[in-house]
Amino acid sequence: MTPDPDVRELTLKVRHKSEIADGVFLFELAAPDGGELPPFTPGSHITVTAPSGQKRRYSLCNDPAEHDRYLIAVKQETSGRGGSLSFTRGVNDGDEVTVEPPANDFEMAKAEPKRLIFIAGGIGITPIRAMILHCLRQGKTIFMLYYFTRTPTAMAFRDEFASSAFEGKVVLHHDNGDPDQAYDLWPVLEQQRGAHLYCCGPRGLMDAVRDMTGHWPDSVVHFEDFVGASAPHADDQAFEVRLAKSGEVYEVAAHVSILDTLRQHGHVLASSCESGTCGTCRCRFIEGEVDHRDLVLSDDEKGYDIMICVSRAKSRTLTLDL
Repeated sequence: MTPDPDVRELTLKVRHKSEIADGVFLFELAAPDGGELPPFTPGSHITVTAPSGQKRRYSLCNDPAEHDRYLIAVKQETSGRGGSLSFTRGVNDGDEVTVEPPANDFEMAKAEPKRLIFIAGGIGITPIRAMILHCLRQGKTIFMLYYFTRTPTAMAFRDEFASSAFEGKVVLHHDNGDPDQAYDLWPVLEQQRGAHLYCCGPRGLMDAVRDMTGHWPDSVVHFEDFVGASAPHADDQAFEVRLAKSGEVYEVAAHVSILDTLRQHGHVLASSCESGTCGTCRCRFIEGEVDHRDLVLSDDEKGYDIMICVSRAKSRTLTLDL
């Protein structure tokens, strides 16, 4: 396969699938003919289409120097919107998947830092692993990795990072779900000392890191957040969405997005990240009160636009200009 920068989608084959931690599945994707794939840089992600039709963004976790495969690790989120369940249960060895070429919203800075600090929580290790492999290939060992999960069995790539190859460069910590057992990062982050920080993980971890690096220059602190404020809420309620141009009315279930609801009823609408971060599914609303959960719209835009992949309605009915 010859990389084509104008190609918006690729058809790749699952060369291998394996469960590498509790509920975490590693997929090796390759071109059907074994050829080269479009290149990527550390921190990149691809957008895959699950068997359900939902699109999800997953970080590439292999060395960017590998040109014949993409590795993604997908956590099976039983309380999510169904995309990861569809992908982890419905995609197996030998299957073909539709993939959008790599993009990067979590790029490593071009400046040469005195040291690198990587902080990962759970599945947030995926873009961090690509960055670390990139550093090692370039002979850079000025990094420290702090990797946190609830339990050892939930830690993807645990054997790799616990090996002697990373001795003195990695701290692995498990809190067993007890906040009192959380790792104290303040001694690590109290002084910047020429470091660049890269952090990816659950909202709570990233908020804590943001608080502890508030005195650092913004240019040296980097976060990756696909889910953001879009994660389902325990108190989500069903509501109706009305299409102004056709008059059709659909019930949006408590843990189903507007986009997925419309898709289930045969409507084909533009989307990409489906996590409220890219802006592709922006739609005008005419009536109703919106519960905005995206990371794109300005305060003014929230008065008339909605990201239908993640946002919901506070009112019983929401009317869209569709």
